[in-house]
Amino acid sequence: MNFNSLQFLIFFPVVTLLYFLIPQRVRWVWLLITSYYFYMGWNPRYAVLIATSTVITFISGLLIDRENHRADQTHAVRNKKLWVALSFVLNLAILFFFKYWGFFTKNVIAIGGLFDITIQMPTFDVLLPVGISFYTFQALSYTMDVYRGEIYAERNLFKYALFVSFFPQLVAGPIERSENLLVQVNQPHEFDADRARDGLLLMLWGFFQKVVIADRIATLINHVYGNWTEVAGISIVLATVLFAVQIYCDFGGYSSIAIGAAQVMGFTLMENFKQPYLATSCADFWRRWHISLSSWFRDYLYIPLGGNRKGKWRKYFNNLVTFLVSGLWHGAQWSYVAWGGLNGLYQVIGDILKPARTKVLDALHVNREWKIWKALRILLTFCLIDFAWLFFRAPSFLTGVAMIRRTLTNFYPDALFTAGADGSLGLYTLGLDVAEFWLAIVAILILAVVDILKEKRPLRPYITRLPVVPRWIFYFVSVYVILIFGAYGPGFDASAFIYFQF
Repeated sequence: MNFNSLQFLIFFPVVTLLYFLIPQRVRWVWLLITSYYFYMGWNPRYAVLIATSTVITFISGLLIDRENHRADQTHAVRNKKLWVALSFVLNLAILFFFKYWGFFTKNVIAIGGLFDITIQMPTFDVLLPVGISFYTFQALSYTMDVYRGEIYAERNLFKYALFVSFFPQLVAGPIERSENLLVQVNQPHEFDADRARDGLLLMLWGFFQKVVIADRIATLINHVYGNWTEVAGISIVLATVLFAVQIYCDFGGYSSIAIGAAQVMGFTLMENFKQPYLATSCADFWRRWHISLSSWFRDYLYIPLGGNRKGKWRKYFNNLVTFLVSGLWHGAQWSYVAWGGLNGLYQVIGDILKPARTKVLDALHVNREWKIWKALRILLTFCLIDFAWLFFRAPSFLTGVAMIRRTLTNFYPDALFTAGADGSLGLYTLGLDVAEFWLAIVAILILAVVDILKEKRPLRPYITRLPVVPRWIFYFVSVYVILIFGAYGPGFDASAFIYFQF
């Protein structure tokens, strides 16, 4: 079920209430049952896949842990490598079949066609299970953590199953580490009113991001990207800028709801976003965006490849490989690979140009602490990141290239401000009328102000320390704004979160 659904608004309070009413020793059982129910809400057959991944990584953890107690460490090291490799191969094989088989066969057939070779490949009509990339990576991180000796193997299969399937973060993260979430599964949790209040506030913010901003501007973005051959280039630019906001509010909103829901029940999940569009470089952006995935690739791919320990050019190679794989992780399309490659290339080029850039700034006596200089860096970083987002949103890589070409050759800024046959400005014929467009702009401004303030200090303490009356007025107004100004009903697609498809 979606967080932004009526079912979840009933499901979550019921689950939480019963969680704190039942005896402490069986609460984890209740969470396991409700987590599988939550996931099976999309398709009951999905449970077979997550259970399979759970069993494979659980057994591999036990086998690896057993080798840690062998007297013959030479054989133990060899066997540990075997078990961790087998765990990765089996889990990635499942992920490959359900997510990448169609992409693989299409490209094999296309390559054969280049050489006039007809290749027949079997096809399978399978649905991509929701969140398969997220829970697969979370389960694999457990295997690797046990292999590295960072955590002891869990002996209870069902407690481990809860770690893999914990419903708040199951289908779109954060991708939790066993040393954080699995440990909490074994800890007692008592109801704490202040903690629950803070969690609910975080959930409110997530719902505001999703239903007031993301789902509203999605209408304009979908219209432009679905009719890009018929609109001016300036419209493509506008839609792409708004897509940067949409995907942040959509995914950041999910993370806020997930972290807040877990917090209400006493669990602490890792921070997944940290004001990413205030980043002053592309490297800084990736320290702020989807932090759980970025750190996963850093710890389990970039560093094992050698990281920055084997020279500058090897570092660049490792960086590009990591970002290309990250792009492919997001989807079985070359457009995602291009998106990942661009983000990796930005960092490589930035590092290569750093000495020359430093010399130029020193020669011009530019003070790096100037606010205008920081603002320019933020703007440049946003432009680079947003350009890459075009490929992420485009239906295909070639479509993305064609959209860039149309933007350059048919820019026409006046298209947004020229009245059409019905008298409406071009700006208001892209899917949102005057009221909806400016409501979206106001909401985005609120988002920007909140992020700027959060960059300096957390905001929740200021809210929770208000006197009782203004504090509760704030709560009721927040709920009212979400209910009244959320994008519901005809003309809007209150859709699943974007990252569910990954």
